[in-house]
Amino acid sequence: MRYTLVVLVLLCLGCNQGRKYHNKNTVAVAASIAPILAFQEELNNTFKDPEVSPLPDRYRKNFESLDFFDADTSYVVWAKLKRTPEADPFLMPTTTDRQNLEVVYGIAQFKLKEINYSLEVYRSLDTTNTKIPKDYLFLPFLDNTNGTETYGGGRYIDLTIPEGDSIQIDFNKAYNPYCVYNKKYSCPIVPRTNSLDTRILAGVKMFDPKK
Repeated sequence: MRYTLVVLVLLCLGCNQGRKYHNKNTVAVAASIAPILAFQEELNNTFKDPEVSPLPDRYRKNFESLDFFDADTSYVVWAKLKRTPEADPFLMPTTTDRQNLEVVYGIAQFKLKEINYSLEVYRSLDTTNTKIPKDYLFLPFLDNTNGTETYGGGRYIDLTIPEGDSIQIDFNKAYNPYCVYNKKYSCPIVPRTNSLDTRILAGVKMFDPKK
């Protein structure tokens, strides 16, 4: 009888420890994806707001949410930012006749799914646009989901100039150019040098107004 009680106590302790571990793990996962879910909510709120939404009224009136890939922290990477202070400014073409004056601020080198990649990160030299923060960096990219799961012209990620030589890239925060939703917008065309030979299953998916 005493042996049986000891076994039962040990089993209960094991259950409690497993339960505690599960709870801690659940909390950790929730905390790690919280910024991703906050980004999705903020983006959806922007699309619902008639003052700032890129959606035409005929799409916005029934809009509920963009279509996102599931939040996945494996697509959050830390990249080494190799600054390029000697880079020459250039005119980045857009989907209209307008061109953006940009410069390659640096090269982001990172590992994703155990494979090394690099992407150019750009900084706008347009001094007339007061809406662009001084520390804003622009990361457009192409990947192998374009034209199927995601918009064929690639997607964008907004970044901020870091203090050091590393920068976080969260592909869960990849979004579509506004011209996907409304042709009145002029959107930078993603340079081919920023093509990733992999499928980035994170961020905003292709827009379907019927959903």
